[in-house]
Amino acid sequence: MAHRAHLFSLRIGHAVREACIAETYSVNRLGRDALAGLTIGIIAIPLAMALAIASGVAPQYGLYTAAIAGFIVALTGGSRYSITGPTAAFVVILYPIAQKYGLGGLLMATVLAGILMILMAFLRLGRFIEYIPESVTLGFTGGIAIVIATLQIKDFFALTLAELPESYLGKLDILIRALPEAYWPGVLVAMVTLVIMVLWPRLRTTIPAHLPAVIVASLVAWGLNQSGFSVETIGSRFTYTLPDGSFGAGVPPFLPDFQWPWLQAGPDGDRLELNWALVRDLLPAAFAIAMLGAIESLLCAMVLDGMSGRRHSANSELLGQGIGNVVAPFFGGITATAAIARSAANVRAHAESPVAAMIHGLVVLLALVALSGVLAYLPMPAMAAMLMVVAWNMSEAPKSIKLLKTAPRADIWVFITCISLTVLFDMVIAITAGILLASFLFMKEIAEMTRITDVTNNSRLVPVDLPEGWGVYKITGPLFFAAADRIFGELSVLSERKKGILLYLDGVPILDAGGVAALNKLISKCQRDQTRLILADLQFQPLRTMAKAKMKPIVGVTAFYSTLREALDSLVLPKVPWSSEERGG
Repeated sequence: MAHRAHLFSLRIGHAVREACIAETYSVNRLGRDALAGLTIGIIAIPLAMALAIASGVAPQYGLYTAAIAGFIVALTGGSRYSITGPTAAFVVILYPIAQKYGLGGLLMATVLAGILMILMAFLRLGRFIEYIPESVTLGFTGGIAIVIATLQIKDFFALTLAELPESYLGKLDILIRALPEAYWPGVLVAMVTLVIMVLWPRLRTTIPAHLPAVIVASLVAWGLNQSGFSVETIGSRFTYTLPDGSFGAGVPPFLPDFQWPWLQAGPDGDRLELNWALVRDLLPAAFAIAMLGAIESLLCAMVLDGMSGRRHSANSELLGQGIGNVVAPFFGGITATAAIARSAANVRAHAESPVAAMIHGLVVLLALVALSGVLAYLPMPAMAAMLMVVAWNMSEAPKSIKLLKTAPRADIWVFITCISLTVLFDMVIAITAGILLASFLFMKEIAEMTRITDVTNNSRLVPVDLPEGWGVYKITGPLFFAAADRIFGELSVLSERKKGILLYLDGVPILDAGGVAALNKLISKCQRDQTRLILADLQFQPLRTMAKAKMKPIVGVTAFYSTLREALDSLVLPKVPWSSEERGG
């Protein structure tokens, strides 16, 4: 199973070892990595700030995340092209944590999530990404996209709302009521950004749409501010404290420094108190972060595998993501995971190795120090418009529409359930319910495939005259708990007023404990009714299950034969010679 080794391997720095040590790392490859890293770094700067703001914290924490986590995960992870940083998928989880526990609580939840991801890596859980149906992933990513887009309405239309309710429907109600109060200069800046973001890709240039969009929007906002029309910017909304106690506007021009996460500000501005009660309260959120981080990172790695023809190491990537999320919060970094759009752009920029992602982190750090004054001019409506485009892209609407048009009804119900629960409640409930519903519907479909066929008069399978009162029945499909009761219940009815029944079981690949229990009920009924029961042509797994359950022939009631021919020979002699097909059953 060499083609599946990537799902089970685990070693720190797997991608770096494969791309830079196992393969010769030349100056030319470094040049391509440097160019790709510079390109992705430029893309990441405005996105990282916008996503930090959407998550409920100041923009510099998004830059810290992209720089620190982006570098560490590239160094220690298992996917050579993944770009790690803040992503839109986390906004719906992180924003409530930031509101309730402040920055300190958010950083602590991230550390706990990182520890959980490391544990998942050592438990080799990376392979389970295969078992999440597409209807579930499309459902919860679509739901997250809807929530993110809704949260941007306030800044997109420059609405002056103090705070929004916790429930989605409550938020939507207040936002719709406030729309008539939209402030046209802010809407103009947002629309300029949106139009450029949508139309720029049609020019087919190598320059990402984010860059011209925020530059033009910033110029428009500056012009409006100079004309007396106030448009909110990062500099006007966010401030920071300088070493001398004075305040600065926008993004602080300093490198992140080491601080204990629990000593950062809580919801009231004071430091949190580290205790077991706080850890216990944050664990559910940390679990949600870890689950979403694992899913998104591994899905991203699978997409990149398809684009590049390479193989990632699933568990090694989980390990790297866990390490990144444990370390980054000590330098002010919030939750990070692999970003599909940035990672895909990394591949298209001809990156060669994880060095490109490391350079991307260094570019973000350089921008933090050198361009902080410029970044303060970025308008908030433009950031909202940019996130709306991000939300649309992450929703994968064309895929969702195709699924609704072409998928089986069960998949459609799973998709609708996931997207609805994500919007109305949260992502963890949605994924849990979606996987459970998908599992139940799948079991129902598989159970319905198991059937009984009366082959008593099938001359090809039964070329003999059976004794009076005997019947031969072929079972096809798995005899697991969801199907076995129905099948053996039908056989129980069919066995009435019969002297004996022969079960031809070569089409039964699986027999579980539920199937054994149902079979024992049939045997007990046959024993009471003095009906003989013969089982023939058992496959390996059902035979092993029966042996483990210590099922043995009962004299005068049950018998086991390795082939259908032997079972029939025990009853009668054949009228015609057995053909080679009949010998095989």
